[in-house]
Amino acid sequence: MTELSPIRIAFLLFPDVTQLDLTGPAQVLSRLGNATVDLVAKTADPVMTDAGFALLPTATFADAVQPDILCIPGGFGVNDAIEDDATMAWVARVAPGAQWITSVCTGSILLGAAGLLTGYRATSHWAQHHLLSEFGAIPVKERVVIDRNRATGGGVTAGIDFAFTLMAAIRGEAHARLVQLSLEYDPAPPFDSGSPARADAATLARYEAMAARAAPGREARTRAAAARLRAG
Repeated sequence: MTELSPIRIAFLLFPDVTQLDLTGPAQVLSRLGNATVDLVAKTADPVMTDAGFALLPTATFADAVQPDILCIPGGFGVNDAIEDDATMAWVARVAPGAQWITSVCTGSILLGAAGLLTGYRATSHWAQHHLLSEFGAIPVKERVVIDRNRATGGGVTAGIDFAFTLMAAIRGEAHARLVQLSLEYDPAPPFDSGSPARADAATLARYEAMAARAAPGREARTRAAAARLRAG
């Protein structure tokens, strides 16, 4: 087997992250071959996810090694992360040295707030997709979008598709197909309710009410972050 070049992947870890935004792609990308995955947080303390359990950082902002792939997951904690100076400073510091600058779900909003999506095609979770243009991004309603060295995935489960698409771009389609088989990634959802275009009105309304309770003022805070980017 041809020796694969080493590659280092760093996932940003912050409180109230949607863990599947991170763990889904991490499971796939860990099989890039000769790959190292880091979960990078402000401190070495366990970080609570939105699933009610914690993830343990493998590195901190102070000691993390420069990644080849930077990945920002999403979740209701994104707005707090955007407003945290240390978090945004780390993203700004490592992004220029990364070969790939990527996100899953509303992680693209943080990339936008960091000024990393200006002029790039990108996607996000459907509920925040309309806010991408506030940061100078070009919103595209696709599950995975690659524009030059920016790769963005849609909401949560789209992170797995994102990871396979990125894997194919880096190691080739044959490698990605092998990993897909090894993970038995053969989705067949029991319900056709994974998109606002297909979910019934009652389900959509319940989601919007839940999101409003979980993250009050989220849209206003996102627009405020965009205003700070434009002002700065």
